[in-house]
Amino acid sequence: MDQMIEFVGNHLLLSMIWLVLVVLIIGGWLKSKLSPVKAVSPTELTLKVNRENAVLLDIRSEDDFRKGHITDARNVKQEQIANLQLSGLEKQKDTPIIVVCQMGVSAQKAAATLSKQGFTQVSVLQGGMNAWTGASLPVVKAKR
Repeated sequence: MDQMIEFVGNHLLLSMIWLVLVVLIIGGWLKSKLSPVKAVSPTELTLKVNRENAVLLDIRSEDDFRKGHITDARNVKQEQIANLQLSGLEKQKDTPIIVVCQMGVSAQKAAATLSKQGFTQVSVLQGGMNAWTGASLPVVKAKR
């Protein structure tokens, strides 16, 4: 214990950085556990679509969507989600909804917005389309 106190005293900056990192890791873990938005793997996404008729919302750009998207995914913009312009989705508040983006990061914000709007089963694809294509799962390319 004395060596630890001596180390902290001699390396105050290094100790503070370590403490901040530990707090950030624990905070991020707690936030993910307490969040109403859950992350699903590509396999879980497939099961939710097949067994629970989950709705897929792809929030990537139209160009990226045309290059390849998951079957039956709907391309929507984050602004449409924020402004409640979801054409017909309002009636499916209890249906599982999975938000997909390129890497799984920007979908969190859109999913949190949907959750605040009263959608009860909102998830994001963990790793986004990168995880989907990385698992060699099929994509649909739009016809030009």
